[in-house]
Amino acid sequence: MESKKKPKLSAFAKYSGIAFQMGITIYLGSLLGQWLDEKYENQDELFSKVVTLLAVFLSMYLVIKQVVRDSKNM
Repeated sequence: MESKKKPKLSAFAKYSGIAFQMGITIYLGSLLGQWLDEKYENQDELFSKVVTLLAVFLSMYLVIKQVVRDSKNM
C-alpha cells in the first residue's frame, strides 16, 4: 500500500514568501512609528526607532518559529 504524501514545495518557493512577510512587517512598523511621532510631536523620532526595532524582532521571531516548525515536520 502506497503512502500518500502531500507534495512539498521546494525550499526556494517555500521561504521566498518569508522575505516579503519580513519586509511588510518592518515597513508597517516604521509607518506606525512615524505616525506616532507626528501625532505626539516627537522631535527625536523615538517612536519610529523603537517601533521599527520591535517590528524587526517580531519578524525575526516569526521566521525562526516557522523554520523550526518546518524542520520538525521533515
